[in-house]
Amino acid sequence: MTRLRYVVVGVLGLFLVLLAAGCDNKGAEPTTTTSPPQTTLTTTTTTAPPAVEPVVEIPFLADWQGSGHADASAQAFNHWNDDDPAVIPTSCAKCHSTPGFQDYVGADGTAFGTVDADAAIGTTVECVACHNDATLKLDHVTMPSGVEITGLGAEARCMTCHQGRAWKGTVDEAVQGIDEDTVSEDLGFINIHYFAAAATKYGTVTKGGYEYDGKSYDAVFTHVEGYATCIQCHDQHTLELKVDECSTCHAGVSSVEDLENVRMAGSEVDYDGDGDITEGISFEIQGLQEKLYAAIQAYASSKAGTPIVYAAESYPYFFVDTNANGDADGEEASYGNKYASWTPRLLKAAYNYQVSIKDPGAYAHGGKYIIELLIDSTDDLNSVLSSPIAMTDVHRIDAGHFAGSEAAFRHWDKDGEVAASCSKCHSATGLPLFFKEGVTIAQPLSNGLLCSTCHSDLSTFDRYEVASVTFPSGAKIDSGSNNMNLCMTCHQGRESTVSVDKLIGDTKADVVSDSLRFLNVHYFAAGATIFGDQAKGAYEYTGKTYVGYNEDHPLNQCTQCHDQHALEVQVDKCSACHGTVANEDDLHAIRMSSVDYDGDGDTTEGMWDEIQTMRDDLLAAIQAYAAKTAGAEAIVYDPGSYPYYFVDTNGDGVAGADEANYGNRYGTWTPRLLRAAYNYQYATKDPGGFAHNGEYIVQTLYDSIKDVGGDVSGMTRP
Repeated sequence: MTRLRYVVVGVLGLFLVLLAAGCDNKGAEPTTTTSPPQTTLTTTTTTAPPAVEPVVEIPFLADWQGSGHADASAQAFNHWNDDDPAVIPTSCAKCHSTPGFQDYVGADGTAFGTVDADAAIGTTVECVACHNDATLKLDHVTMPSGVEITGLGAEARCMTCHQGRAWKGTVDEAVQGIDEDTVSEDLGFINIHYFAAAATKYGTVTKGGYEYDGKSYDAVFTHVEGYATCIQCHDQHTLELKVDECSTCHAGVSSVEDLENVRMAGSEVDYDGDGDITEGISFEIQGLQEKLYAAIQAYASSKAGTPIVYAAESYPYFFVDTNANGDADGEEASYGNKYASWTPRLLKAAYNYQVSIKDPGAYAHGGKYIIELLIDSTDDLNSVLSSPIAMTDVHRIDAGHFAGSEAAFRHWDKDGEVAASCSKCHSATGLPLFFKEGVTIAQPLSNGLLCSTCHSDLSTFDRYEVASVTFPSGAKIDSGSNNMNLCMTCHQGRESTVSVDKLIGDTKADVVSDSLRFLNVHYFAAGATIFGDQAKGAYEYTGKTYVGYNEDHPLNQCTQCHDQHALEVQVDKCSACHGTVANEDDLHAIRMSSVDYDGDGDTTEGMWDEIQTMRDDLLAAIQAYAAKTAGAEAIVYDPGSYPYYFVDTNGDGVAGADEANYGNRYGTWTPRLLRAAYNYQYATKDPGGFAHNGEYIVQTLYDSIKDVGGDVSGMTRP
């Protein structure tokens, strides 16, 4: 350590001496010294390779590139190119540009539900239109009618644009105050727009078509579970239909064109009246389109005074038929020749014609709604044509189980759901729940029954197993047929002798009581009628005997006589024994007894006529009883207005339009009057009672007439 210190001190001393010498010899010549040899160090420089950006693979890009949403040459994305300025206006940008859609859903930071700025041209419906945080959260849409549909999934993106731009209210507003058949220069054609699939699917819920006042229409078309939304049927990128999945239920379907031939068991009426009930719904619609177009042309010439033609590819679609040949030819399909002789009646029909044309998939989206619009439009034009278009064989309404436009399914629309007390038989999902759990709860609104309502397995179409049926009287009955038990689960009525007696209690027979009200057996209680005294569906008077199960007839089960889907009587089976039967009306003439039940002296008329006479006699006896009973008001009956019995305010014995309303319902009931009125309704609301168990119906009518003081002296009780 000491030695090292000496070395360091020596070196420092030498350094100071040399430094001092340098300072003392500033003017001296520099001393040349020889530098030691330089050592060259060789270094290797490594150049880093250029950074390579990772390849980003966009999923489904090729699928999207081949779709209509990516077609940069389409009119849908180029219509505004020659405008000044060349921008897509806010009224169109939502569905004809990517920035417009992003603006509408709020992906650009603006408020949801409006397009705030015109959009630049040059985009299509690109990936980022649907794939962004705002769009991914979209679960509701507001339709042109203002109706908001909530609880949607990814199909909300589709429905935001595929909903049309007009609705019934748009047309009504345009024609307000103008006489139906007066040409007005204030009217112009109203176009729903294109591919309005959501409007077709949701039917009367959103009223995309022009719905005529006083008519009822189908609601949401419900397909089978798993195929009820846009993207369950269409690929969301290619937009093509998943045809291979359709063939699971629709045998023979291998292409989109094959879908036009699809027709299911719930559509067994001839909508267009051409006699073919095997053709696909697409062709039924085409047949009705032809009828409506013929009516439009006939009306335009004879009432509006200017012939009209239609060209599907030329805006605004309806033009003056300058040469009156019925075809849009030459220069007729041009904007300068657009049709302008519009009346309100013509505009409504033309609007619906366009609705049916511009949704090419309407037959699958909601075909029955379109059928109803086409028929009603044609009927409306026909009402003022001297030579109306033939509609005699046209059918608007399906068989009852599938008649989505009718009160049996539309009654609860304002409530938003089918009440638990009704859902078993008036919703598509209530009956399966009842079979599985033995209970009923409120169910979603339905547009008729579905295959899955009665069939427990849609691959084999096995039906639910029903061991027995409990009737309103408490009777538990097994018909011996699973099919019949299945039918009777609903076709049993909702009241019985037991419930009528329970309501009456110990009230004296001819005393008006506030505790009494009319009890409605409900409708088509065929199961109760067939089993007669065993089910006690009608009111059975104490001390009287009644026939039971009508087992004498060789065909005594529901599906032996009725087609299980069309519900019509299979009259060909009847004609084997009843040779004069060729149609359902002929069934009314059948009688198997020579007894004159109604006492009118005619022993050749059918059982149906015997019952009708006794029904008439019972109603007259009911009215006579009410008129002479203290505290009871005069009574009238209307089979089409709930609750059916009303006060006869003018005393004419007929239910007038101002009398048949709920506010004027009958309320001064006595037990005797209630029993008879119940049986009159029972006989009325089972229109097939004459065949189901005619003797049971005659017995209950006879006893009711006699009990209220009617004359039965010429009648015979079975």
